[in-house]
Amino acid sequence: MRLLLPLGALVLLLAGCAPTVALEPAADAADPLCAEVSVRLPDSVDDLTARETNAQATGAWGEPTAVIVRCGVPSPAPTAELPCVTVEGIDWLRDDTDAPDYVFTSYGREPAVEVIVDSEVASGLDVLTALAPAVGRLPASGECVALEDAG
Repeated sequence: MRLLLPLGALVLLLAGCAPTVALEPAADAADPLCAEVSVRLPDSVDDLTARETNAQATGAWGEPTAVIVRCGVPSPAPTAELPCVTVEGIDWLRDDTDAPDYVFTSYGREPAVEVIVDSEVASGLDVLTALAPAVGRLPASGECVALEDAG
């Protein structure tokens, strides 16, 4: 009987665990700077708990997954097509093509970070604010400028 109690407790513990989120790593996920980002990802964003992922330099939050982060994506080129938002000193290009899923890609930082937010579950602003300390570890190499200032 003594053996069954710990086994039963283990089964209950495992039953409460969310499954690992299967993600594809970005092309430059092995960049050492992505490791700096990964180890600083928060335990929660916008009241969503972090989940285990199976890919290097990634993060996920929520059950079901509502926020995904991938470090090492290609750095975006300057564009007038996507709006730029600045949150906590970090510039992000916002792609709402797949709304309500929004894709934010860091701008002017290498390697770049991609954040996908299901806006029906989480606030993009709150998520980017929570991720700022981690993404801020990447060196800034440029910034967004207003279209009228480009020239």
